[in-house]
Amino acid sequence: MKNALFLAILFIVTFAKSQTHRYIYELQFKYDSTETDRAKLNMVLDINPKEVKFYGRDLLITDSINKKTGGDNKFVDMSGQIVKRKLNSFENENFTTIKFGYYTYKTNDKVDWKISNETKKVQNYTLQKATTGFGGRNWTAWFCKDIPFNEGPYKFRGLPGLIFEIQDDKQNFIYTLVKSQNLKETYPTQDFVESFFGSKAVPITEQQKQKLFMEYYNDPFAYERNNFAKTNGDWKININGKEIQNLDELNTQTKNMQELIKKYNNPAELNKAIHYPY
Repeated sequence: MKNALFLAILFIVTFAKSQTHRYIYELQFKYDSTETDRAKLNMVLDINPKEVKFYGRDLLITDSINKKTGGDNKFVDMSGQIVKRKLNSFENENFTTIKFGYYTYKTNDKVDWKISNETKKVQNYTLQKATTGFGGRNWTAWFCKDIPFNEGPYKFRGLPGLIFEIQDDKQNFIYTLVKSQNLKETYPTQDFVESFFGSKAVPITEQQKQKLFMEYYNDPFAYERNNFAKTNGDWKININGKEIQNLDELNTQTKNMQELIKKYNNPAELNKAIHYPY
């Protein structure tokens, strides 16, 4: 396992008295399933006394900088995997950014595991294999009974031990545990999980989320288009470093963005991918 020096002290850290057991996972994933290259992000799993949270580490870094400097920096998480749930529950509260809005919706995400007798050694830890079908993909996980948390990255939980590794059979998503931390107090996330750096998440349903994503696809520059029309073209629009001079140029950018949205439509839960028109 990469960056696995933490494993020698993981057992001690896990059982120390604390309010937050924090585990850092490296997430390798493909924005586009047809590509060979994977993006890499560090993701945070916080196991608190009453709830569990999973989110991008860059959100945590941005929040820490704001707290130290009094700044108002913002960061948009690109993983699409910000979730919160009660301890020992499969009911997740999901958080997502759509254009300028920040939203939350609830899902029930039961994971049914098949535990194998197959094991492997990672440094001094014995990991056991488990498989599941979830979100339209087939997954293989390796968990450790010595770490008695039945949690793991994203929505993967319910095994008799912490998940160290999990990936789908096409290797679109690969999670690897790389670090652990022991925090004496429960870390507050209200500024970057439950809200988007001050803008509280708006409750919606999962069906409404699908509708909002489709509306965004249909006109990703609706706000810019509206202001452009109101000012008879005097309102300055800059998209990807290009200044838009007229509606024809804006329409071209709209088509380009729509192609990107369709190209990068590869969520971990493949069965919930938006069905954009082709």
